[in-house]
Amino acid sequence: MNYTVPGYLTPFMLTGMITIITAVLLGLRRALRSAAWPEQDRAKAFWTVSSLLVGWFVFAVVTSMAGWYRPQSGPPTIQYGLLIPIVVGVVLFRTWPLLRRTLALVPDSWLVGVQLYRVLGVIFLVLYAGGHLSALFALPAGLGDSLVGIIAPFVAASITGSSEELVRRVRFWNLLGITDLVIAVTIGFLTSPSPLQMASFDRPSTLIAMFPLSLIPVFAVPLSILLHIASLQRLSQHQVTGRGQQRIQIGSTSELQRKTANSIQQ
Repeated sequence: MNYTVPGYLTPFMLTGMITIITAVLLGLRRALRSAAWPEQDRAKAFWTVSSLLVGWFVFAVVTSMAGWYRPQSGPPTIQYGLLIPIVVGVVLFRTWPLLRRTLALVPDSWLVGVQLYRVLGVIFLVLYAGGHLSALFALPAGLGDSLVGIIAPFVAASITGSSEELVRRVRFWNLLGITDLVIAVTIGFLTSPSPLQMASFDRPSTLIAMFPLSLIPVFAVPLSILLHIASLQRLSQHQVTGRGQQRIQIGSTSELQRKTANSIQQ
């Protein structure tokens, strides 16, 4: 197997990653512009989140270029680059009020629609066609990501209310997106050179742990998981709010009925 990185891969991946970051930051800036916050608070929120995102990307690039995730004779290491950002992101969301307040401004439709970038997963199919990845890994990873990305704008465009049908639709899309990532990551481990490899020995998924393709598992995948978590969290909040409003309406109706009955008796 030839592990040489194809010449087209680096410009494709870097352009794709920069596009993702740009889309996220533009969406964030737009959400902050509509906030009734002082200008200083809006600027602080934007530049803080921007610094975190760009700093994370730079770290992913540096560690990938340094070969931190390349296949070795021992256990794989790329799982650290994948899992640590997810854990850190969840912890920051739960403990950092500024991040929670900022994300609360982001529309539900944007949390979903921005994952149009998942269509970049077509690169797995291109690499498979070029003989660089096995079908066992490239087909589910490439087709799954492309499907989730293509559907994302349509699901986002349908977010116009808070009905149960809408909640189920958005939740299904989020679970589909997470399932796709879990399947792709699992197969990636099982087909990459390491003591865990169980398949694709003739064409292992070596490139997925090499720069620049390693930016997908150590940056794009954790970012997608965090966006899915944020969207599911928002859905849960909407359901709680909806049930609370329903209870208020029922209580108000019952009180009205009670007063009406009393007036009739009188």
